[in-house]
Amino acid sequence: MNWIQGIQRAIDYVEANITEEIDYEKAAKKAYSSSFHFQRVFGILCGMSLGDYIRMRRLSLAGEELSKGNTKIIDIAMKYGYDTPESFSRAFTRFHGISPSEAKHGGRVKIFTPLSVKLTLTGGNKMDYRIEKRDTFQVVCKRKRVGKPQSANATQDITALWQEHGADGTMEKLIACIPKNPIMKGLLGICFSSELNAEHFPYGIGVEYDGRKVDDDLEIVTIPANTYAVFTSKGKMPDAFIETYNRIVTEFFPQSSQYEYAENVEFEVYSSADTLNPNYQCEIWIAVKEKTV
Repeated sequence: MNWIQGIQRAIDYVEANITEEIDYEKAAKKAYSSSFHFQRVFGILCGMSLGDYIRMRRLSLAGEELSKGNTKIIDIAMKYGYDTPESFSRAFTRFHGISPSEAKHGGRVKIFTPLSVKLTLTGGNKMDYRIEKRDTFQVVCKRKRVGKPQSANATQDITALWQEHGADGTMEKLIACIPKNPIMKGLLGICFSSELNAEHFPYGIGVEYDGRKVDDDLEIVTIPANTYAVFTSKGKMPDAFIETYNRIVTEFFPQSSQYEYAENVEFEVYSSADTLNPNYQCEIWIAVKEKTV
């Protein structure tokens, strides 16, 4: 229950500081979480990124203030974090469907109310997983910084990366590097969640590395020892993957009495390219740690 309460504490922090610069790290700490995990969980639970939530709340409040007709547009723009009246006007018009001046003179504005997160318990559903403990190992991969977790930019960037490496021969190079008996059997999508900065985190496509010589354009990365919770996703991609990850966030972590998220790395393990097959299976490996009393 503390986990869900933590998300609400983060929302309360955002609301209390809505006209100030929001510190994502502070918001994550309110949720007892790392910044990477918090932003991903927020997107899944709330259906939008934290950045989108902040933007829509600010524009909603700006609309309310302008509709009272007592404040200058430029003052409202500055109050809610816009550098120029022009950038504020564009964002305001996209959100409300009318210009700031129209809102100031009685135009109807939209209201976007604060979120309230509640945990709804559903019983009887079994979520299978296994625990894997791995010593330090290496992967060979290509990686690139993509948008914040659970954002439209991140999804677009990751999709584009898979398409790019499928077309430029990188996939074939990586497949040729797969060891005879890998523990993770297939191509890996790798979220380097411990390396999140204000805007991006590294995402890689790779395979386990066995020490052979590889092309200079491929990177060898050492993965520290971790304990992983491993979940199997079954069904056509990406729908099955999204459904499984949503269940991990809304069922496994809130209700697990033993494990919590460990800020380090996550793996998506793809066994073949037949991702549109309704019987397709892939695995999600998430680094975890035992809860402390």
